[in-house]
Amino acid sequence: MISHVWLPLRRTMPATFPKQLISGYRSFAEHRLPTEQSRYSELADGGQSPEVMVIGCCDSRVSPEVIFDAGPGELFVVRNVANLVPPYAPDGEAHGVSSALEFAVQVLKVKHIVVLGHAQCGGIRALVQGPAPLSPGDFIGKWMSLLAPAMEGEGRDPRESEQDFITRIEKKAVETSLKNLMTFPCVRILVERGKLLLHGAYFGVSHGSLSILDRASGEFQTVTQTLPPGYEGALPHPLHGHSN
Repeated sequence: MISHVWLPLRRTMPATFPKQLISGYRSFAEHRLPTEQSRYSELADGGQSPEVMVIGCCDSRVSPEVIFDAGPGELFVVRNVANLVPPYAPDGEAHGVSSALEFAVQVLKVKHIVVLGHAQCGGIRALVQGPAPLSPGDFIGKWMSLLAPAMEGEGRDPRESEQDFITRIEKKAVETSLKNLMTFPCVRILVERGKLLLHGAYFGVSHGSLSILDRASGEFQTVTQTLPPGYEGALPHPLHGHSN
């Protein structure tokens, strides 16, 4: 009779997995996770209930969780090229941004939606400069065409540098996304009832500056280190935040 001896399998890390991600996870597990383990357990048992949805760009330099020093479960984030929101289109096709928006508003019942634009946006630069398509599908070109209607009334002033024009269109993209949000019935109804607030913001990559759109004037106002009246409660995250 032959007896079988089962030996444990030796498990190794896939050699091709990015080493910086393994290193980053180990740092997270050693330093941050111990202070937030109870929070993760609460989120696992009770589910998420963020009050804020952020629609940002997929640019690696513009992470909403980093910019707003957010803890786990505090932000519901959707990112795409140039932080665009397409108009409401119940056409039977698959819509990533629209499905996330539907979930955030109808299920999570967020109270705020922030469209976060940024400087040096590659998608906006491509729209302005009109380079050749990167592939036969021209996915970026087709996606950026969502801004075509807004671009029609935004001609470049002869005295305006190309970079200044790009910056203007980057901010125009934020305003356009805010307008498109209002084409969704579930958003419009809640905004009109005062149960949902829409905001625009713009992040300056070079200096780490943040500007907030004043909807009344159409101007972006820079957030200063000194808190304005009414924001005294906006303190750093108690677990890992700190003031610079």
